[in-house]
Amino acid sequence: MLLPPDHPRRIALNDEVHARPPEPLRAPCRLSYVALVSPPERRDEEWRAVGALCERFGVATPPHALNRYTADLGRFRMIFERHTEFARYTFIAPSSDDTPFAEPAIAEVPAEWLAALPGEVIVATHVALVRDGEEVPDHEVAARYFGGNQLIGSTIAGGAATALTDLRVHGDGFGRLLVADRALTSRQAGRMIQRLLEIDTYRLMALLALPIAQEMSPFLTTCERELTDIATALVGASESDEPLLLDRLTALEGAIASRGSESHFRFGAAAAYYELVQRRIAELREDRLRGLQKFHEFIERRLAPAMNTCRSIGERQDLLSSRVARATQLLSTRVDVNRERQNQAVLRSMNHRAALQLRLQSTVEGLSIAAVTYYVVGLVGYAAKALSSVGIAVNAEIAMGISIPIVAAIMALGIRSIHRLIAKQRGTVPEGNWNG
Repeated sequence: MLLPPDHPRRIALNDEVHARPPEPLRAPCRLSYVALVSPPERRDEEWRAVGALCERFGVATPPHALNRYTADLGRFRMIFERHTEFARYTFIAPSSDDTPFAEPAIAEVPAEWLAALPGEVIVATHVALVRDGEEVPDHEVAARYFGGNQLIGSTIAGGAATALTDLRVHGDGFGRLLVADRALTSRQAGRMIQRLLEIDTYRLMALLALPIAQEMSPFLTTCERELTDIATALVGASESDEPLLLDRLTALEGAIASRGSESHFRFGAAAAYYELVQRRIAELREDRLRGLQKFHEFIERRLAPAMNTCRSIGERQDLLSSRVARATQLLSTRVDVNRERQNQAVLRSMNHRAALQLRLQSTVEGLSIAAVTYYVVGLVGYAAKALSSVGIAVNAEIAMGISIPIVAAIMALGIRSIHRLIAKQRGTVPEGNWNG
């Protein structure tokens, strides 16, 4: 049957559920696991390192970088996995039940290659998968494999295996995890060990947010005090104080936003990692071993309060940011009201000055009419005298007297016409007296 064309991402999305399959494991075997925090920009360096190791053991690597790659290098197997914030390397080698931690799998890896890996170690663990023999008292297991440290552990996979650890970093820089196989299938063993390692990895990745939260607490306390001082000063502030208060609020808001941009991602990632830890612990299907705390009990005892601290600091930061924003808005509104009041006062002053200028202009126009009338009437007088000199009988004084109101009326009408023309150009019609 012919189907319509596939969505461009159909195969990739379908295969996402198979992206990180567990490696089948059979007891006895030994694993060394290393997780390194590194940004995505270093992915090419990581892939070159994987390729160099494969070439060293005569194994060809794929032509392009993958998020997961498995290679059989003869004496051991290597699994490389790339995540958003970290990359992890797992090395698997055969072992004996007698000395599970004596020769770790990572001893097969070239030391100079391992030291040159890009990133910073966040988790390093040796895992021993052994056959379950006679029951050994817990204190003897602790003394033999864990340096006498207090153990935590439980039966997992519904009783098909036992897992023990001390969650401590030993002198070689690695933690230790002992898994005793009772009735695990190879894939079940791979899933259980993968979950145990992921619990430790996601636990530490989640805890990366705790130091940030601890550093943020005194900073937020200082900011809250500053906001309280500003709010107190705002109650009795005068107009001259408002610009300074607004500057302080703006600086405070900027400082909170700057620190928030650094912490929001970390707190969000911590919440996601914490959820993964809880899911992986639930997938272990734990049952209690007498005298030992289960993984869920021990990890939750410290991880849950740390995550609550991060969450409360994040909420406190968001609340403080909202309070500062409201105070800034309130002060800005107050400044705007005062500015509007000042603008109204300026407009009233401008209106008053405009009225004075209008009256002055009217006075000047009246004087101008009188002056122009005087000069025009004088010209009329000169014209009348000129006519008398040529024999036309015209009384110059009478002619000047008659011309005065005529000239004054013509000048007044001319100025009024000019006012109307200017008013039309401005879109207004003058009202009132003769001078517009």
